Amino acid sequence: MVIELQDVTKTYGAEGQTFRALDGVSVVIEPGEFVSIVGPSGSGKSTLLNMMAGLDTPTTGQVFVMGHDLARLSDAALSDLRLREIGFVFQSFNLFPALTVADNVAWPLEFAGVKRARIRAAVSEALASVGMARREARRPAELSGGEQQRVAIARALINRPSIILADEPTGNLDSRTGDSILDLLSDLNDRDGVTVLMVTHRSDAVSWGSRTIEMCDGQIRSAEREVIACRG
Repeated sequence: MVIELQDVTKTYGAEGQTFRALDGVSVVIEPGEFVSIVGPSGSGKSTLLNMMAGLDTPTTGQVFVMGHDLARLSDAALSDLRLREIGFVFQSFNLFPALTVADNVAWPLEFAGVKRARIRAAVSEALASVGMARREARRPAELSGGEQQRVAIARALINRPSIILADEPTGNLDSRTGDSILDLLSDLNDRDGVTVLMVTHRSDAVSWGSRTIEMCDGQIRSAEREVIACRG
C-alpha cells in the first residue's frame, strides 16, 4: 500500500460548536491505483486529500504514507517525504506569474538543492511528458488554462513522485480541456505507474480511474468501481 487511513476523524471548532469533516474514515490505497474521490460540497473530499498529504492532522486515528506514520514524523521529515514522494496539482494551477514555465516547473528541485544542469534536463523531460515542450520561455499569462494545468502537472512530476494528489484539477477548465487533463493523468498512471488520487465533482470521473471513493457527511459510502449515489 502507498496510503492507509485508520479510523480517521477530523473535527473543527470549539466544544459545543463543532463540525466533523471526517467521521471514522478507513481506506487503503494500493500502488498504481487511479482513485477518484467524489461527493457533494462539504462531504469531506478535500479534507481527506489533505490528510493523505500530511497537510492536516487527524483529531483521532492514524495516517500512513509509504509506510510512515505521519504523526511520528518531525516537520522536516514530513516536508522531505512530501518533496520526494508526492506531487500536487490544484484547481487554480498555483503558478508564479512572474516566472517562466521552466522556472515554475524547476522550483521544487531548486528548493531541494539539485544542481542546475540536472534541473534543466529534468524540466525538459517533465514538460515533454505533458506535451509542453518548446514552451519553456513562456509565462503563465501567455498560456491557456489547459496549458497552465499541464505546466502544473509537469511541476508535480519533476521529483518523480510515487503519488500525485490532484484537487479539482479540471475545475477551472471547459469540459473538452478537462477531458484532455484527465487523459494526461490517466496516461501517467498507465505509463509510469504513478498512483493518482483526484478530488472531483465530475460524475464521469470513474471513466478515467480504476476506483472511485464516494463520500457523504464525512464518511465513505462507496469505494468501488461503481459509485453509490450520496443520499445524505
